[in-house]
Amino acid sequence: MLSLHTNHAALSAQGSITRTQGALSTSMTRLSTGYRINSAMDDAAGLQIASRLKSQTSGMAVAMRNTQASTALLQVAEGAMNELSGVLVRMKDLATQAADASSTSDDKTAMQSEYDALAREMGNIVSNTSFGGKNVFNISVPGPMRGLFIDVATFQIGASSSETMSMDLYPQIDAMNTAFIPVTAKYTGNGGTIAGTGTELTAAGSANLRIGDIERAIDSVSAIRSTLGATANRLEHVYNNLSNISTNSKAATGLIMDVDFATESASMTSNQMLMQAGTAMLKQSNSMSSLVMSLLQ
Repeated sequence: MLSLHTNHAALSAQGSITRTQGALSTSMTRLSTGYRINSAMDDAAGLQIASRLKSQTSGMAVAMRNTQASTALLQVAEGAMNELSGVLVRMKDLATQAADASSTSDDKTAMQSEYDALAREMGNIVSNTSFGGKNVFNISVPGPMRGLFIDVATFQIGASSSETMSMDLYPQIDAMNTAFIPVTAKYTGNGGTIAGTGTELTAAGSANLRIGDIERAIDSVSAIRSTLGATANRLEHVYNNLSNISTNSKAATGLIMDVDFATESASMTSNQMLMQAGTAMLKQSNSMSSLVMSLLQ
């Protein structure tokens, strides 16, 4: 129907151009940002899922750094225990040598001097081993000098509040301190030492008794090393698992959020052609009113 008031063809062309322009704008936005979802209007459900995945992967990245820092802490502690073990082995050697009848009093005096020096080093390792300025093994009342491992150590190994791992080393540290006291009178517990010369190797029959005491002390140190090693191994597995989960979660986020450039480029080209065609048809439809005038001539 020819009408001066209503140009149906022009209205249809305008509607088509508006829709095509919206689709073209969406394609250009996606291609410029690289994301398929740039607002909740694009895909509300997909944006919600992707947001949760992003939050999870971000938390896991921090948890991975946590496991590395915690592993470093455990390695510092295990290194100190390794030195303690070496000190005790040397003290056992001295006690074994001093217990033999071939050792003279002068020999025992010299060995006692080294024994005392090693005892002071035991105290130094226990009282001064630290990580990031914080003592590790010191058993004391609550305060700045309280050791990291005196309370239950809780490691945050995941992105949620429930993903934690605990290590209670206090009973073994307490047992170690108790085992050190019979080894030498120079050790008072908790890393404390007394100045002067001991009599562990010079007193009659004392050196032989120290051999058994030192063996028990070595066992207590080995127990701590075992716990530290087992915990460090578990943290390594935690790190590897977090890495795998993080990689797969990022891939899933990419499938939801990232734009397919090949598909979107083709869509943009199609919309550009439709835009040009719609504009041309709008121009043609606007000329239809002139047909009405020709009828009135």
